[in-house]
Amino acid sequence: QVQLVESGGGLEQPGGSLRLSCAASGSIRSINAMGWYRQAPGKQRELVATITSGGITTYADSVKGRFTISRDNAKNTVYLQMNSLKPEDTAVYYCNADLRVRGGIYGNYWGQGTQVTVSS
Repeated sequence: QVQLVESGGGLEQPGGSLRLSCAASGSIRSINAMGWYRQAPGKQRELVATITSGGITTYADSVKGRFTISRDNAKNTVYLQMNSLKPEDTAVYYCNADLRVRGGIYGNYWGQGTQVTVSS
């Protein structure tokens, strides 16, 4: 069984910073891409950023230059450093991982989500 557990969300003022973490645990053999998605009320879930096992990153245009994704492969953990936060960044943020379990099966997994609210 695999679990992705996010932490680090909360309430922040516009212009502030937050750092999200997501730790993957369980019968994991290897992790390929990891990423962050978000879903605001009344909107579809959207990609925020992804990172491959080799460290190649992609970002949504709306967060380029403000957010940074990184990962610690030894800890099976992915991070999202969010700077210069804007009210439109308010959403539930979800961690995602493409990984291979110890039985050899590949799968895509989601965390439970963490709320980020940007408001004065």
